[in-house]
Amino acid sequence: MKMQAEVIREGELEKRSDSLFQLWKKKLVVLTKDSLSLFPDGHKRAKGKELGFGSILKVDCVERTGKYIYFTIVTKDRKEIDFRCPDQSCWNASITMALIDFQNKRAIQDFKSRQEMDRASALC
Repeated sequence: MKMQAEVIREGELEKRSDSLFQLWKKKLVVLTKDSLSLFPDGHKRAKGKELGFGSILKVDCVERTGKYIYFTIVTKDRKEIDFRCPDQSCWNASITMALIDFQNKRAIQDFKSRQEMDRASALC
């Protein structure tokens, strides 16, 4: 059974569709310390798409208008996912901070693992 991660933030974002007309569609978004989950039509009951932070390279702030902040999530396989949020909502900052925290924790874990391997090989 998968444990529910602690929710950092929950709310609404608009995602640009991949269709020909590239329409903006509202999504219910749940941000945790490990991922960003997107649910269609504002319902968590529906099957959502999870973007694990392990698969995200960066968050780029593309443009600020008076009304919206446009930003792009770039995945490690170079896929770009475009979002927009109301200017004052700061969703891009929340996602960026959670991603940086995740990447820092991962880097510390990797460093400690390398240290343990180095100590183990020095004992041989």
